[in-house]
Amino acid sequence: MGSDPHTVTVTGITPGLQLQCEGVPVADWLCACGHHERARGRAAVIALQARVVVGICPHTTTAEGRAAS
Repeated sequence: MGSDPHTVTVTGITPGLQLQCEGVPVADWLCACGHHERARGRAAVIALQARVVVGICPHTTTAEGRAAS
């Protein structure tokens, strides 16, 4: 599933990675820049957790890779 290019207002979530493991696993990542991603299901939560580096914003850097595209 791709990222939603539209701005989303997120309430009730503080910047960082929040995991909920009861029932269906859910992870919410709110970057300091305001970018939000949600993963549902064990595999998706593990993938998001492996990709996110809390405290480092990949959206405002001009580094090579995904952020440059």
